Formats: sequence, C-alpha cells, structure tokens
Amino acid sequence: MNKKIRTPAVETLFEAIIQLKTVDECFDFFEDLATINEILSLSQRFEVARMLRQHKTYLEIAEKTGASTATISRVNRSLNYGNDGYDLAIQRIQEKQE
Repeated sequence: MNKKIRTPAVETLFEAIIQLKTVDECFDFFEDLATINEILSLSQRFEVARMLRQHKTYLEIAEKTGASTATISRVNRSLNYGNDGYDLAIQRIQEKQE
C-alpha cells in the first residue's frame, strides 16, 4: 500500500465511494468530483487492465481504447508489481456477471 496516499482525506473519499449503491449514484458523484477527462482517463486505464488480462496485444489495446503505449505499459506495470487492485475489481465484475 502506498503510504503517500493514505491520508484521512483520501480515506474519507474512499469511504464515500463505497457508500454509493448504484451506477447512477456513481455517475452523479464522479461527475461532481472530477472532470469528464479525468473520469474518461480512469475508465480507459481500467479497460486497458481488463484487456491486458485477456492477453490482448499493446496494438490491439491501443486501437480499441486510444491509450498510448506509455499508458498501457504503466497499467501493465501496476498489474505485475502493484497491489492487485485491478485484479480484485476485474474478478468481482466477472463474478457478478456469472
């Protein structure tokens, strides 16, 4: 866990996020919280992570998502050396869809 981001303010933000119950509530909250470009960037990274876990190539990912190879590489590094946050979220989405 990155101690630099573990602050009371960030913890409160994350607590607020997990209180949201529907996708519509998330849309409302995140549209108030962040810019459209910030939200799109986060969603792009998550889609890149999902595609990397599906063993898609960088070229396939770049073409489908518009992500740069630098972004794809950064997400790949997080998947390989991070805190497994992407994998946890991807797994939970898959379980919900089954």
